[in-house]
Amino acid sequence: MKQNAYARAGVDIELGNRVKATLPELLASTHRREVLGKVGGFGGLFQLDVKKYRQPVLVSSTDGVGTKLKLAFAMDKHDTIGEDLVNHCVDDIAVLGAEPLFFLDYIGTGKLKPHVFTQLIAGFARGCAANHCALIGGETAQMPGFYQPGEYDVSGTIVGVVEKARMLDGKGIRPGDAIIGLGSSGLHTNGYSLARKIFFEQMKLKPKSRLAGLAGSIGEELLKVHVSYGPLVQELLRKFNGKGPVVGQRTIKGLAHVTGGGFIDNLPRVLPAKCDAVIRKGTWDVLPIFQIIQERGGVDEAELYQVFNMGIGMTLFVAAEQAAAILKFIRARKMPAWEIGTVEKGTGISRVV
Repeated sequence: MKQNAYARAGVDIELGNRVKATLPELLASTHRREVLGKVGGFGGLFQLDVKKYRQPVLVSSTDGVGTKLKLAFAMDKHDTIGEDLVNHCVDDIAVLGAEPLFFLDYIGTGKLKPHVFTQLIAGFARGCAANHCALIGGETAQMPGFYQPGEYDVSGTIVGVVEKARMLDGKGIRPGDAIIGLGSSGLHTNGYSLARKIFFEQMKLKPKSRLAGLAGSIGEELLKVHVSYGPLVQELLRKFNGKGPVVGQRTIKGLAHVTGGGFIDNLPRVLPAKCDAVIRKGTWDVLPIFQIIQERGGVDEAELYQVFNMGIGMTLFVAAEQAAAILKFIRARKMPAWEIGTVEKGTGISRVV
């Protein structure tokens, strides 16, 4: 059969259509009753049940996974990337108290590879299903000559909702409040440019290399899935904040997702102007991967806490008298957690001491 001109130019529409034909089956696990229409339209449809809220506020976020993609290319393992992206976006809106409603993805590549596409979508679907978030659409762009052979880029957009009176904005944070840290699985989706330089340029390792202290290869360690804290955050808010809209009476006062910028840049995003977050090293179990980076990387320790999460993926600012009860609640759900610092009078910065 004669190949058409567009396919000869590098864009195979028929291949794209065949691959996308598997989408309904892949996305079935993410369906919510509010979703209207079907995947493949010009726009995804979601009918928000406004009767559930007095003043619903939509919360949105968009992100990618950075150079973690380089590990996926090297390992030819792509399903965790989709899950990473969903979980990262869920965590970004969870800090405001929002529950996710729906997610859309974008995949850009030079030449569409069916097994890569299927793995990516399977990861998106797995992440969305775990977070009760509908995957209602996306875009797959074939752009020959734009990407290196075998490479692609992904991004995702999430939309969630929170009751306006229960939205978390950090305004109730006061000196004396406790800071609780929730354990990460590893680097999550940040710091990979530096980590790759340390492991693969300075230490001359390969993705399949093994290091003492790590359960698997360095590639497997670096591809560990970004933890979703969204469902746990919703449980915590129902248990400890209840339905009370009064800011000053909240037990959980603010959250910060420890992403790019580490402790130094992320915690101030929720701090009042006259409060500092003081994080105390040694109060949590630093994961072996970060210990290796610290020992072998030759990076100033202060910079490490501004690049990496160092084993803490999410922080909670809580009333000190309830910190022990909150920790017990979190640990009962098999999530590692520690009291890692306090709020002090200051100028709105975060310090690691």
